[in-house]
Amino acid sequence: MIYLHSYRIHIAVVLLFFLSAFSAGAQEQKPAAPQLGPQIALTSSGEATLLRAKESFSSLSLKDSDLHAEPPLLGEKEETKTFVRELWQVRWRPNDPIDLYVIRPVGVKNPPVVLYLYGFPSETDRFKDDRYCQRVTQNGAAAIGFVSAFTGHRDEYRPPKQWFISELPESLATTVHDVQMILNYLDTRGDLDMSRVGMFGQGSGGAIAILAAAADSRLKALDLLDPWGDWPEWLAKAPMVPDKERADYLKADFLKRLEPLEPVYFLPELQSRSMRIQFVDDNGEPKEASSKLSAAAPAVAKVIQYHDGLQFRSAVSGGGLFVWIANELKPQRDSKTESKEITAQTKPAR
Repeated sequence: MIYLHSYRIHIAVVLLFFLSAFSAGAQEQKPAAPQLGPQIALTSSGEATLLRAKESFSSLSLKDSDLHAEPPLLGEKEETKTFVRELWQVRWRPNDPIDLYVIRPVGVKNPPVVLYLYGFPSETDRFKDDRYCQRVTQNGAAAIGFVSAFTGHRDEYRPPKQWFISELPESLATTVHDVQMILNYLDTRGDLDMSRVGMFGQGSGGAIAILAAAADSRLKALDLLDPWGDWPEWLAKAPMVPDKERADYLKADFLKRLEPLEPVYFLPELQSRSMRIQFVDDNGEPKEASSKLSAAAPAVAKVIQYHDGLQFRSAVSGGGLFVWIANELKPQRDSKTESKEITAQTKPAR
């Protein structure tokens, strides 16, 4: 088994090590990148820095970035009676390996695909849970699990003061790029039906799913739970934002950088996609932002409002959360097989 996570070495210690190693020798060439540690480069002045990819944080498209996928590494593979779970390490930028879970239902040849991206600060623990894997694949679709930038193991080589919201333009844009690169990898496998691909996104993952669908037509269905968006309103009122930092994120220059990454702007363009948007009133998301997203949803979208978490859990218990998108990706939908949803009310998208 390949151990996927790099050793947690404090970056400052690593930089000092490389500086001391090269200070005596007048060596100016770039050092070889270690396999199990941060990838380091030396500047023309001899300063050690972490390698970074050339990447646009204002464009959803891969065309404006320079990302090159390395061969994926298989870390684990486990087979049960109902699902096969693989853990891969994929990488297309230095110092940012991604743990990617590919969970396939047993007995289904070339199943449709659903990408699962839960909101910051969720990690990958659920994808290691056998009960979760059984529920998420029981409707015949493969589940692809990963986490966004600045989340979990992907926060390893970043300065402590940088986090998902402080670097929100980068967090959103790079994860949108990740979705496209993951789809490119899945295309090469040959054991998945890449003509039937959807994405489930919760919280920040919902915002990223909207942006990724706008960038990549391979995403045919979106299932969104409390998606973030309407950035000026969300940053002003979301409890996720620390009060002592909030003023920094409401400055004109920060909001300007988020304009090309506004889910409210891209939602109306997704008329051709199947879409469900679920909001839970007591989950703490700013109601004004949720209303803006609901109003921007295309007419085809199914928008559902739950009064509280209890009502939501009643509707999605026993794996019910995963039924809708699996049905949307079936070649021929049968309305009789769709799960009944217990909702407070179903609102029109507009």
